[in-house]
Amino acid sequence: MQTRHVTTPFGRRPATLALVKGQLAIAASTPGTRVEKWKVFRDVCEARERFGLQDRALAVLDALLTFYPNGELDAEHGLVVFPSNAQLSVRAHGITESTLRRQLGALVDAGLIHRRDSPNGKRYAHRNREGEIEQAYGFDLTPLLVRASELAILAQDVAAERMRFRRAKETLTICRRDVRKLISAAVEEGASGNWGKVETAYIDILARLPRYPNRVQVELALDEMELLREEALNILATQLNTEDLLGNAIQNDRHIQNSKPESIYELEPSSRKKLGESPAERAQTESETEGRPKARPEPIKAFPLGMVLRACPQIADYGPGGRIEQWRELMKAAVVVRSMLGVSPSAYEEACNAMGPENAAVAMACILERSTLITSAGGYLRDLTKRSQRGQFSLGPMLMALMKVNDEGKRRTA
Repeated sequence: MQTRHVTTPFGRRPATLALVKGQLAIAASTPGTRVEKWKVFRDVCEARERFGLQDRALAVLDALLTFYPNGELDAEHGLVVFPSNAQLSVRAHGITESTLRRQLGALVDAGLIHRRDSPNGKRYAHRNREGEIEQAYGFDLTPLLVRASELAILAQDVAAERMRFRRAKETLTICRRDVRKLISAAVEEGASGNWGKVETAYIDILARLPRYPNRVQVELALDEMELLREEALNILATQLNTEDLLGNAIQNDRHIQNSKPESIYELEPSSRKKLGESPAERAQTESETEGRPKARPEPIKAFPLGMVLRACPQIADYGPGGRIEQWRELMKAAVVVRSMLGVSPSAYEEACNAMGPENAAVAMACILERSTLITSAGGYLRDLTKRSQRGQFSLGPMLMALMKVNDEGKRRTA
């Protein structure tokens, strides 16, 4: 039958169930195990936060290990060291006796050492005639030997956690810098978008981050900041894509508007004026209509319906019966698409006033065609409306670009 031995503390220090449990675990440990003492010490240093130990406690443990003569902890040679407080204080870099007692208690509470108290509480050893230690009273280092594997795993876990924390902070720093500079660049260069809202969200994320955050708090802030950066990039991408489509707007518009009726695109009439009509014919038409009551001028449709449907085929799915054959059907489909894309009625009304109902419907068809690349369809339409009011926007380049993309897609799938 195996004998189990538990030593209770000397004096007023009480025995606890945790103390009993730790000593029973040592008694049940596998004999013959050896481990390098300084490797165990390094693992304890790495994992000290898990035990709630201060750096002074590590200095005391380091001093205790210096009193163990061998380089490896081995139960067969005994693992009890018995230095006096004065000796420990010297090797622990001169800490005071009160601090020494407190840190020794912390090491015991952490289960890294055990007390082997003598009947009078002194630390000493009984030796035989050969000078070998038969019985020692002091501090037992056996827990370090028994828990060596556990301490190694803890040390690796703490190191990985520290690395993850450091990288999260680095990534958050870069993400903060990106968002801050994107906002500044957009505001300074007059990019469209609700940058005040983005700025408010940026400040709110940083305000909720404590001065000394933990890893979970940093990663949470990082997730929010990355989403905000993605939103800012989407707004800028929409802006830049619009500018790309409008890059050669003036030249392309002049070319299209000055094209003759024999152009490769079918031209259809626009109100009473026809595209490609000669000055003499236009003068004759005006003379014929002179004297009649002047009706409210209709907005000029700058592009034939066939060209619009070729550039924006998806709009036909929202027409009556899944097809569009007249401008009135296109405008009805545009109203359906406006509601589906979340464009407010006021935004669409402003577009109709600025561009005309037909051109506003064409704009909605173009937005539908590029809806996967546009974050806010309403904001995009308002931006086009403002550009149109300033005379800086025309549907021509946008339709040409979409028609080119669709034609290339058809050739690839053919």
